[in-house]
Amino acid sequence: MDIQPIRTEEDHTNALREIEVLWGAENGSPEGNKLDVLITLVDRYEDEHYPIGASHPIEVIKLHMEMTGRSQADLASLIGSTSRASEVLKKRRALTLDMVHKLNKGWGIPAECLITPYALERLHAYSPRLVSKAGRRTANPVRKRA
Repeated sequence: MDIQPIRTEEDHTNALREIEVLWGAENGSPEGNKLDVLITLVDRYEDEHYPIGASHPIEVIKLHMEMTGRSQADLASLIGSTSRASEVLKKRRALTLDMVHKLNKGWGIPAECLITPYALERLHAYSPRLVSKAGRRTANPVRKRA
């Protein structure tokens, strides 16, 4: 087995080509052992040269929902309400410890992926309810009874 450390992009490319050739080799065979070693070397090289930053907690939830076929309604039933689920997914409401716990226990999302602090999206300065048809801001959105 002629395996060298991966130190350059060329070494990396060559190792990936060799992995493609060996893919599907039987475990325990010389080819299978070579495949295992090459994958380990490529993993280490990629971890050092192409680090993946922490994912945004809401993106983790959305990806999990997409991968498992879950909907916003499923999230709502897990965390308590439709409006709360909508606000969380739009980054207008922060995840609470209780929500993180429910997502971890109910859906199996690692809590470590959900506890990263993040900024909330701000609502627009003028709510559409406060703007008249003429485009002017109204004093009070509540209509007075006649």
